[in-house]
Amino acid sequence: MLDRSAAPEGTAPPRQPILNIPGAVLATLLVLLAIHAGRLAIPDAWDDLLFKKLAFVPGRLTYLVAPDRVVDSVVRLAGEGPEAYRQAQIGRILIGDGSPQPWTLLSYGLLHADWAHIGLNAIWLLAFGTPVARRFGAGRFFAVLATTTVAGALAQWAAHPLDVAPVIGASAAVSGCMGATLRFMFQPQVPMAAIIDAAGEGRRQAFLQPARSLRGLLADRRATTFMVAWFVTNLLFGLGSGSLGLASGPIAWEAHIGGFVAGLALFRLFDPVPAEAEAALDPAPPPAGPEGPA
Repeated sequence: MLDRSAAPEGTAPPRQPILNIPGAVLATLLVLLAIHAGRLAIPDAWDDLLFKKLAFVPGRLTYLVAPDRVVDSVVRLAGEGPEAYRQAQIGRILIGDGSPQPWTLLSYGLLHADWAHIGLNAIWLLAFGTPVARRFGAGRFFAVLATTTVAGALAQWAAHPLDVAPVIGASAAVSGCMGATLRFMFQPQVPMAAIIDAAGEGRRQAFLQPARSLRGLLADRRATTFMVAWFVTNLLFGLGSGSLGLASGPIAWEAHIGGFVAGLALFRLFDPVPAEAEAALDPAPPPAGPEGPA
């Protein structure tokens, strides 16, 4: 039997748009694509200058407080063979006059190595940036992207303080959206399918539920399984992509982890939905069954 309650008799139900992407997510994707296309269109010398000014180099921050350590690292690298020598020379150029270029903690997220790199980030941003943008709104969404991008750069620096290899890509911000989404993806009150497919009133209910506390989230087996799978996958791709021929250069997996943890831990700073009492937010998950959550 057809349910005609959604629209008056004789009228067609409202159509859902084919591409139901939040404006903030679409704008982010268009900016990233435009920057990459523009880099391909300009002369190589200009692109090299742009890369030098916008890419994040961990050694630049260390050079500010311990320049001798960075110089010694570059000298040692240059003596490890022809390819290492080439990398050392590129690193020397990127270090330049030794200025820290603090804006690169953020601007590196605007650059990508190739179309495959930006395409992969775009897919994951659509998947996990969309629910964050729907819950937070445009302003807070951009703030999350910026914060997790910086967190990713700091994590990369903490792991490789003497590294002079450039770090680029929006992967830390995408990972931050994954961490943020995790805080409200596995809601006891809302099936996960509603988070993905909700529209109209269902979307309002799905995206305005108070978020789980970290303690409640870590007690949820579905959430911890997702986190373990994400960390394992990230490590496998980060440590093995070069030998498997899956990337043209090393993957900055430490930056991914920094962005993810920041999105997960700093969620409350951006969440516009008021928190409720923890006991109400984190009841024991209902048993799986025909009427349980999907």
